[in-house]
Amino acid sequence: MQISNILKQEAVRVIGAASSKKRLFQEVAEVAQAAYGLKAQLTVEALLDRESLGPTGVGHGVALPHARLDGIDRVVGVFISLEKPLDFGAVDRQPVDIVFALLAPVDAGVEHLKALALVSRTLREQSFCTKLRANPDPATLHTILTESQSVQAA
Repeated sequence: MQISNILKQEAVRVIGAASSKKRLFQEVAEVAQAAYGLKAQLTVEALLDRESLGPTGVGHGVALPHARLDGIDRVVGVFISLEKPLDFGAVDRQPVDIVFALLAPVDAGVEHLKALALVSRTLREQSFCTKLRANPDPATLHTILTESQSVQAA
């Protein structure tokens, strides 16, 4: 599995700020609806339900919100770069400015976990996140995200 298999270019956005986690999830849901045809309200509810189990802020300014949804046939991603970091209740108490949301079918099983591990591994690299933070263009961000696999695999 590669990020290019789960992330469309239209699913990468840079936004100025989100006033709350719920507002951020609404933004993720709108992007997911436009890029993948998912129902925005169901996506927001699923993300909020998962977040109620514990925050998905993994530290170093990165959050990996994820949820399982009906009406989706494969794992898909939405990447959002926030110009103004948001308090996300992350494990290290640092605000979040890199958000990679994963949405999976209810019965995704191991595919959902593989995608989560892939994205987590990729965004754990500080130099990689620095490169993402330095680029405010969605097309460039998509290229950085999808080409990282090719370089690592070589």
